Amino acid sequence: EFNEVFFDGAVAAEVVGGEGDGWSVAMGLLALERGVSTLVQQIGFAAELERVVGAYVAAGSGDPVLRERLVRQWAELRTMRWNALRTLGTTGDPGAPSVAKLLWGGWHRRLGELAVEVRGAAATAGPGHWAHGTPYELGLDEEQRLFLFTRADTIYGGSDEIQRNIIAERVLGLPKESR
Repeated sequence: EFNEVFFDGAVAAEVVGGEGDGWSVAMGLLALERGVSTLVQQIGFAAELERVVGAYVAAGSGDPVLRERLVRQWAELRTMRWNALRTLGTTGDPGAPSVAKLLWGGWHRRLGELAVEVRGAAATAGPGHWAHGTPYELGLDEEQRLFLFTRADTIYGGSDEIQRNIIAERVLGLPKESR
């Protein structure tokens, strides 16, 4: 699910933003991507959270720690929405896309963890066979898939470490990290 694109035979006159401006064009695109798409993405997040809450209610455990964590997830999702709306169309805040990525990446990962915790021991059980006869299709249910997929959320699209470096250097003016 990672992607790399090469443009062979590209002519400098046809380069978006001009030759040597690739980084600023890429940063501009990421800012737009993390603005508008974050709002759309949150619709899916809300549906996932609703499923996890439904599983908690159906289990009837009444675990107060899980209950508190579910409420926290709901509140953080609302905060992400308000932050995305606040920064929508803002081009003057170089840290806004990185902040958004940090917020939703960590939130989604915690939701994946919560999804399997709500289910308890049942979440660790697989189907007992390889689906379709191949070891690459485990036949996972939605909560297991959510848990495993969200491990990558803090890596793809720029890892949390990269986002923090962007904020440190471009927003706070801190010196570059020694390499």
